[in-house]
Amino acid sequence: MNKIQQLQEIIDKSNDIVFFGGAGVSTESGIPDFRSEFGIFKSLEKYGDTPENLISHTYFSSHTKEFFEYYKDTLVFSDAEPNPAHLKLAELEKKGKLNTVITQNIDGLHQKAGSSTVLELHGSIHRNYCQICNKEYSLDFILESDGIPRCDCGGVVKPDVVLYEEPLDNMVLNYSIDFIQNADTLIIGGTSLVVYPAAGLINYFHGDNLVLINKSETAYDNFANLVINEPIGETLDKIRV
Repeated sequence: MNKIQQLQEIIDKSNDIVFFGGAGVSTESGIPDFRSEFGIFKSLEKYGDTPENLISHTYFSSHTKEFFEYYKDTLVFSDAEPNPAHLKLAELEKKGKLNTVITQNIDGLHQKAGSSTVLELHGSIHRNYCQICNKEYSLDFILESDGIPRCDCGGVVKPDVVLYEEPLDNMVLNYSIDFIQNADTLIIGGTSLVVYPAAGLINYFHGDNLVLINKSETAYDNFANLVINEPIGETLDKIRV
């Protein structure tokens, strides 16, 4: 039995699947991983700093104009479309197989594909709010603003995205833990499981099947029932629902 057949069998037998995904889920939609070798090279060459510093709370506060230049250039891909991974996960949800998608991505592609239960650990580019009055703004407002986006009241409009040095939303984190603890199958895709605290969520899983789908090895491969070192979109596209 090959690995796709094994994955198909696991999915067929499961009734409470949780999917946990990282940047690799969206790379097949043309959204690069800003922490990849190319992403780091680009940030150093063009902006003179590392990605971790450029999207940190400190940099946002002290170099707000430069932050938005980097943010709009590197993290916002408003024309991106869902790939087969997003679409298959939405289909699995509609069939009652998958309970929730937990994502580290901020692009909103799971919702665009039709998934209704999505927990966004790192927030979303599609939500933006004034830091003074909390008025909400769209992504278009951010993209169309020159320099620093400002609210009618004069406050800076900040993307609802978790920056380095900022904590994850406790409610989103707790919901994620609850879903993982109750799942019979946890499928993790497109993440090397090195970014904490999100990567630590795997430790809350006590179900029947742990599946890891990632192009490279992870530190948790030895704990998985099935490891597939292939692109997540190509893999899930072969699954029948």
